[in-house]
Amino acid sequence: SQFESLLHPLVIMLTIPLGLVGSALGLVITGQTISVVVLIGLIMLAGIVVNNAIVMVDYINHLRRVQGIEKFAAVLQAGQVRFRPILMTTTTTVLGLLPMAIGLGEGAEIRAPMAIAVIGGLLVSTLLTLFVIPAVYTVVDRSP
Repeated sequence: SQFESLLHPLVIMLTIPLGLVGSALGLVITGQTISVVVLIGLIMLAGIVVNNAIVMVDYINHLRRVQGIEKFAAVLQAGQVRFRPILMTTTTTVLGLLPMAIGLGEGAEIRAPMAIAVIGGLLVSTLLTLFVIPAVYTVVDRSP
């Protein structure tokens, strides 16, 4: 209801598979296995990744509705303006999870795979969110 469209939430939900790809890559590279703790991390990852896409799509819609900017120009401007907030969100989360991923402290062998899954998913999905979501938005949204 916030976007007044059925397609825009679907475009936003597209970021979840992008995050899952990054999580799988992170786990494969580090040799970790999937566990219940990793699955909890994937739920956390889905919330963060979707937030990045919401920031992008909402600002595109704002530029189009309020300022009357054409679709392609709005997508380009939203990418430039929202690049820094999306990058800051990802950076702070990755840096916050880094000690857990390294395995510092007691019980770290249990928590490290969760942090690795979230970090891998965030890095890949952030990169892809900045390119794939605007591209899908321009293809899916048929309004001029």
